[in-house]
Amino acid sequence: MISIQTGDFDSAAEYAALRDSGAGTGAIATFTGLVRDSGDTQGVTGLYLEHYPGMTEQVIQGLIDEASSRWDVRQARVIHRVGRLALQDQIVFVGVCSGHRGDAFAACEYIMDALKTSAPFWKKEINQDGEHWVEQKASDRERSQGWD
Repeated sequence: MISIQTGDFDSAAEYAALRDSGAGTGAIATFTGLVRDSGDTQGVTGLYLEHYPGMTEQVIQGLIDEASSRWDVRQARVIHRVGRLALQDQIVFVGVCSGHRGDAFAACEYIMDALKTSAPFWKKEINQDGEHWVEQKASDRERSQGWD
């Protein structure tokens, strides 16, 4: 399940939905990303995120499909927010349930790493001096390429 949305999400409710995936589920791994006060610059006061509707969901589904071909993924959930976000707002949720913890951890980490470099999102940092679009980081590309 994939959701691109402006509104916040309830991590506990998302976890509960994954937990209800069936008796074969033995592990759930989740990741929640938050808006922090630093990035390309210090003193970040918020973010603005845009996406390419339709294509974004298609790319994320491909990431989930790839994770499912590599590991035992019983169910996966990706939520990504767009629009204006304040400090400490939740940006992204990735949740994966599996029969075993190793598969759940690996699939969750893979999806998050690949999401940072593959999905068509654009992020603008806002601070006291103005705002600027954030470039993709070499460290994110390296982490994503490490899964190849």
